[in-house]
Amino acid sequence: MTRYLIAGAAGMLGRDLQDALAGRDVTAVDRSELDITDLAAVQKAVAGHDVIINAAAYTAVDAAEENEAAAYAVNAIGPRNLAIAAAAVGAKLVQISTDYVFDGAGNSPYPEDTEIDPLNAYGRTKAAGEQFVLTENPARSYIVRTAWLYGAHGPNFGRTMLTLAAGRDTVSVVADQFGQPTWTVDLARQIVTMLDADTPAGIYHGTNAGQTNWFGFAKAVFASADLDPERVLPTDGSKFQRPAARPAYSVLGHDAWAAAGLTPMRPWTEALADAATHGAFTPS
Repeated sequence: MTRYLIAGAAGMLGRDLQDALAGRDVTAVDRSELDITDLAAVQKAVAGHDVIINAAAYTAVDAAEENEAAAYAVNAIGPRNLAIAAAAVGAKLVQISTDYVFDGAGNSPYPEDTEIDPLNAYGRTKAAGEQFVLTENPARSYIVRTAWLYGAHGPNFGRTMLTLAAGRDTVSVVADQFGQPTWTVDLARQIVTMLDADTPAGIYHGTNAGQTNWFGFAKAVFASADLDPERVLPTDGSKFQRPAARPAYSVLGHDAWAAAGLTPMRPWTEALADAATHGAFTPS
């Protein structure tokens, strides 16, 4: 029987991975139970497992600008440790990465083999994690880049929009940053499908299909909650200056799925409709 280890299991994706693997032999650990920056601890935890899924990450994008060393420890050294441990026992490793490894200067979906060029500290640390994994356990590792995640088990953009809607007549949302809203349930299921199919190791883009901007995403969230989407007003990113630069275009291509004989993830609009009925945006 295949034994799975999920690091970062208490997070939004980690919780949905547990659901997607229900009924299987799964060890789920959060950061209080496994410090992935500690190689000895990682080696001990990985022993006896066949598949490791790393959903642990330092995701505070703005804070990483002033705390890059802390972000690097989790996003780069952590994956390196997991890859070393996985290689030692012949295990597969799934490393969750991000669209932020790209500079956002494109205008068509990024193929999986596009040269990475991150804009900010968070992106640099995640890019370093990718490189460590591909170096330390190349034959058995999967880099799964994702973006604009939302789900029922954590704070997310859609939930924020509905919370704001409860106290404001209108909400202004940037319309000049493009990407792919991605439901963590769909991503978790896609990862399990990939593993079950014994898909070739490599880089895959785990995002729902299609594209929109944050403004379009917000309008869709409002509509899903039977609120007037005209209450969402467009603005541009210059009105929301933050420490970390954001890619203007973060749409990821999905050719690797088809090349591996798998169906890419469904359109983001279909996923959002399901997610809304499953409480992904319900204010806590």
